[in-house]
Amino acid sequence: MRFLPFIVLLAACPAFTADADYNGRWDITANTKPRPRAWWLELNGVGSPNPTGKFVSAYNGDMNNIDSITVEDGVLHFKINRPNRGNQKQALGMIYTARLVNGKLEGTVVAEGQDRPPLPWTGVRAPVIKDKDDGTWKKGEPIALFNGKDMTGWKGLVPGAEVKWTVQDGVLRNAPPTTDIISERSFWNYELHCDFRIIEHSNSGIGLRGRYEIQILEDYGQPPNSHGAGALYSRIAPSINASKPVGEWQSYDIRLVGRTLTVVHNGKKVLDKVEIEGLTAIADNPDEGEPGPFIIQGDHSYVEIKSFVVTPLTH
Repeated sequence: MRFLPFIVLLAACPAFTADADYNGRWDITANTKPRPRAWWLELNGVGSPNPTGKFVSAYNGDMNNIDSITVEDGVLHFKINRPNRGNQKQALGMIYTARLVNGKLEGTVVAEGQDRPPLPWTGVRAPVIKDKDDGTWKKGEPIALFNGKDMTGWKGLVPGAEVKWTVQDGVLRNAPPTTDIISERSFWNYELHCDFRIIEHSNSGIGLRGRYEIQILEDYGQPPNSHGAGALYSRIAPSINASKPVGEWQSYDIRLVGRTLTVVHNGKKVLDKVEIEGLTAIADNPDEGEPGPFIIQGDHSYVEIKSFVVTPLTH
C-alpha cells in the first residue's frame, strides 16, 4: 500500500506531459472570409493549477488575456470574455477548443450565445528567428514601392472588394470605406521610410511583413499608449508621442531585423530595438519565419501616402 501514491503519480504523468505540450506561442490561420486573418496564441502553465494565456485577437484588434484554460481528455479549452462596456450585466465570450495533431493545433471557435457554426482554425508553433539587429547588416538598393503615379505594385487585401484608392498630384489616398491594400512584393529584413498625412479622427497603420502593425492615429498631444501613433499595435507603446497636428506631413523610419524593431516617428526614436513577440491584428498570414508584404490600412478612415521606400538589409 505504501507504493500506491507513487503508482498514482506515475499514472498521472502522461496526462500532465500531454497538457504541458500546449504551452508556448502559436501562429494561427483562421478560415475567415472574405478577409484573410492570422491570430496568435501564447499559453503558459498548462498542466499546472494556474495556467495563463494571451490571444490576438478576439475583440477590437487587441491582445486579449485568456480568462479560463482547461484540458479535458487531452482537448484544450479556453475562453475569452467579452470586455464589459457600459452597464452590460453579463459578459459573453469566445470559446476555443483545440487538439494537438502531429504537433499542430486543430481547433474551432464559437461565440457564446450565438447560433453560428464553429469556425475552424489551425495553429503551428511560432518559429525562433535568429536574426538580430547587431550592426552587421548592410543596406541594399532602395526600392520605391509607390511610384507617385499609380498603384502599380499594390492590390486590395480583401479579394473582390472595390479598391477605392487613387493617386492625385503624386499622393496615394483612400476613400473609406474600402479595403486595405497590400504590396505585391515581399521583404524580410529592411528599413522603411514612409511619408504620410492624416485628418481629424484618422486611424490607419502599416503592416510589416503582413503581420506587425505600426499604428497611424490622429492623437496629437495625447499621452503615448499601445494603441497610439508609433505603437506596435496593442503590444508596445511608443516612448513618447511624436505626432504632429492633422494636415501636416509626418514620417516613419522603421527598421526591422528578425523580431527586432526600431521606429523613428517624425525624427524622434519612439521604439528602440524592441522585441516583437508575435502577430498583431492586422496580420493576413501567420508565416513568421518567411518574408512578407506591406499592408497599408485603409478600411477605417482617411490616410495619404507621399513616399514609401524600402531598403533591404542583407549580410
